[in-house]
Amino acid sequence: MPKITHLSQLDLNQTYSYADYVTWKFDETVELIKGKIMLMSPAPNVRHQDISTRLTALLHNFFKRKNCRVYAAPFDVRLYDRKKSILASKDIHTVVQPDLCVICDTSKLDAQGCNGAPEWIIEILSKGNSKKEMQIKYDLYAESGVGEYWLVYPYEQAIYQFILDENGRYQLKAMYPNSGTAVPHVFPELAIDLSEVFEGLDDD
Repeated sequence: MPKITHLSQLDLNQTYSYADYVTWKFDETVELIKGKIMLMSPAPNVRHQDISTRLTALLHNFFKRKNCRVYAAPFDVRLYDRKKSILASKDIHTVVQPDLCVICDTSKLDAQGCNGAPEWIIEILSKGNSKKEMQIKYDLYAESGVGEYWLVYPYEQAIYQFILDENGRYQLKAMYPNSGTAVPHVFPELAIDLSEVFEGLDDD
């Protein structure tokens, strides 16, 4: 098989696995959604990165003496139906790079990233995110068993909090404004002051 060094060498209509994904050696950042290549948005802007950095710092400080770990993109998370046990690379067809994720079952961690659903995923939206892309991730995270999912809206300075119910569907638990305190359902002892997360962004 020829070495893949350019995205143009791949057939975007073909179905690939994680075993294929790890062999690719090109500059473009892609995700794999049920075997199909999804191009990621261009590099995040300063506002996006400010929010990501602040959330990462807050979460790192909270979890540093606990068993859970926090990872920021780029970080590969391999997903599949939550009813299945950990799969081999050739049997995995979805790889995403959430902006932030928290993993407490450290048996899912290996040298490549996370093999299975994190307990909590945070995605910070960019202007380039399409409604289709947002819906794909929303459905994918629910199907894979991600217990809590936050959507951060940088320009509206708000967070939407979704919790996975007993039927495997997300329910909107809260919409937090920039001056509120956001509390993760899966970590109720953590309180995030959103005025600190969004501080100074009105000037951007």
